[in-house]
Amino acid sequence: MTRADFDAYCATLAATTHVVQWGNASVWKVGGKIFAICSNWGEGAGEAIAFKCSELSYKILTELDHVVPAPYLARASWVQVRGGAPLGEEDLRAHIAEAHRIVAAKLTRARRRELGLQDN
Repeated sequence: MTRADFDAYCATLAATTHVVQWGNASVWKVGGKIFAICSNWGEGAGEAIAFKCSELSYKILTELDHVVPAPYLARASWVQVRGGAPLGEEDLRAHIAEAHRIVAAKLTRARRRELGLQDN
């Protein structure tokens, strides 16, 4: 998935905002909370996609080649998917959508209502 594809997909998710920060990283948020990042963080990393995931998904995904604990964010169950990972675009989109859902679910009920998000 290219950065342009990543940005285009994240823009389709409900109540998202986008900023470019941290050395040109494409950062996507819901309710002011980050759910996915496209950047070149990490030693020798080309452009990579990082996202929040469940603890179980974190354990499974980090067993795959080219999927590593996300620099600076691994303690919060974030992974970074680098080029060569055995995940197709459809899988990446599903994981990004789930990251959006996980982060949105942690917002207050009032904030979710304000953003037009369904209660989880």
